[in-house]
Amino acid sequence: MEIVGNKALKLRLKHPNKVTASIPKSKSLGGNEVLVNWGIPETHTLRSMGIKVPSPISARYAWPGQYKPFAHQKTTAEFLTLNKRSFCFNEQGTGKTMSAIWAADFLMNIGLVKRVLIICPLSIMDSAWRADLFKTAMHRTVDTAHGAAAKRKKVIDGGAEFIIINYDGIAVVADELVAGGFDLIIVDEATHYKTATTKRWKALRRLIGEDTWLWLMTGTPAAQAPTDAYGLAKLVSPANVPRYFGGFRDIVMLKRGPFRWEPRHDAVNIVHRVLQPAIRFTKEECLDLPDMVYAKRHVAMTSQQEAYYERFRKDMVMEASGSEVTAVNAAIKMNKLLQISGGAVYTDEGDTLMFDISARYKVLREVIDESSHKVLVFVPFRNAIEILHDRLSADGISTEVISGGVKPHARTEIFHKFQTTNDPRVLLIQPAAAAHGVTLTAANTVVWWAPTASMEIYAQANARVHRAGQVNKCTVVQLEGSPVERKLYRMLDTRIDVHTRIVDLYRELLD
Repeated sequence: MEIVGNKALKLRLKHPNKVTASIPKSKSLGGNEVLVNWGIPETHTLRSMGIKVPSPISARYAWPGQYKPFAHQKTTAEFLTLNKRSFCFNEQGTGKTMSAIWAADFLMNIGLVKRVLIICPLSIMDSAWRADLFKTAMHRTVDTAHGAAAKRKKVIDGGAEFIIINYDGIAVVADELVAGGFDLIIVDEATHYKTATTKRWKALRRLIGEDTWLWLMTGTPAAQAPTDAYGLAKLVSPANVPRYFGGFRDIVMLKRGPFRWEPRHDAVNIVHRVLQPAIRFTKEECLDLPDMVYAKRHVAMTSQQEAYYERFRKDMVMEASGSEVTAVNAAIKMNKLLQISGGAVYTDEGDTLMFDISARYKVLREVIDESSHKVLVFVPFRNAIEILHDRLSADGISTEVISGGVKPHARTEIFHKFQTTNDPRVLLIQPAAAAHGVTLTAANTVVWWAPTASMEIYAQANARVHRAGQVNKCTVVQLEGSPVERKLYRMLDTRIDVHTRIVDLYRELLD
């Protein structure tokens, strides 16, 4: 078999005339060769005949954008173009966002798709999807449908080829989305649709027409229980599961008491069978990936945080006018802005003023749930560490704390447990307390609840997981919600020594 040009396949077959008769726009070349028009329908026809033909994207697509796709990203894009309703279970950090964008762009190029709806968490609408679209498919029009209902409706009616919306935004503009002409729907972190009785699930189901392409993406399918697979399968492959949830639960679970169910011994195999067609790459399988992947998650501040943040910034402006700002004073003031951003700030009297951290905590939970291994969460301020420890423990996530207040022998015991036992799953760490000389390779995900101002501490803290003994590829996730956080992360990413620029950064925040 060989590719002729970029639109046709030349096949060497035992019975070319039979193939010619079965496939539109094909012709015999004589002997045992046949020239076949190479599109998605022809590929499916050939595959149904037992002929292994790749997706036409493999030779007919230029893979545009700033980055060259990795081999596993090409394979993922090929799979998606050949499976109208399917799952992508590639792990976090494997670049599945770009794979889906390239696949969608190809389908648009060949006329099978005209408009794409991307449904994802609020925290990655801009930092992941919009950013990757601008890097990968800059020739396409993109918009985000977020905010008040009138604003969302205007965006949807605006006609952009890619529309990005958060989960709960669907119900707000359901009628407009139904009429929006979306023939491909991509759902990122699709585990949010595991329950088929929720309003969220029903709102999505309403958008899926008979001819709609649907790709559900998550690195952690059925992570909590086998029954989580039901809602996902009901969207992509409803024929694979019973009509009602109770029937599926009886297949994968055993009732051990009035309120106690346990997975059956073959539940994993059943879940694998119902969640098809699917593709999955782990980070360890992607040999072409860098050892450390960096990602950003945007978290909007609450109105209360924004009010305090702006009030404090204005006080800084007044204080700085007409007087010299020292590096020490600039660092102290910026620390206050970081504390407000992170959810808890020390008052002048030494008390802690707490803000609503539910939005930021929700994103942290998303990252923890997506991670295939243990997680380190670096939190610069002890007041925020205490709040997070209480929240995570209440949610049933085994968590330990490493801070300046934890004695050395206790730290050693916690580190040993983390490395050698199942619990704790999460370590909450004050960066300076564990930035040097500690191996924590049981984790492969690092989360920064808020940035540190030290390039040296930032690099050393990330190195706790990325060091000798690590057998998994690692991901660093930055949570950002305020201008001071964005500016600090930008400096850390470009390896600028923040301490030498602290006064300049202070001035930037005042402008």
